[in-house]
Amino acid sequence: MNLHDSIIEALRTVHDPEIPVNIHDLGLIYGLDISDDGAVLVRMTLTAPNCPMADVIVAQVTAKVRAVEGVTSADVELVWEPKWEPEMMTEAAKLELEFTGHTAPAHLKRDKFSKLTVNRKRSER
Repeated sequence: MNLHDSIIEALRTVHDPEIPVNIHDLGLIYGLDISDDGAVLVRMTLTAPNCPMADVIVAQVTAKVRAVEGVTSADVELVWEPKWEPEMMTEAAKLELEFTGHTAPAHLKRDKFSKLTVNRKRSER
């Protein structure tokens, strides 16, 4: 596995405490700059600028990336443009939120969720 893929794997272990999906699949990672000497800059955003867990998430990202073999240093730059939108999530993340019925934080709420029925038979009346 190359260094980029190893860093992505590490980022997938970081979760926003309010949302049961990792920050990579949420679409919060806007870019990775990896220098030849292993210095890494992560450009990322949060689901909301006033996120009360911002310091915790940034610290977790920094620690997880620094722990990747081959990384010599890690820095995180929080950016707010473009503004994060739920459409930036992977399909897997969207499905996870729908299947768990997760509706918080408020900016992730949806008016209605899609329905999925598997192997159910209609009852006879």
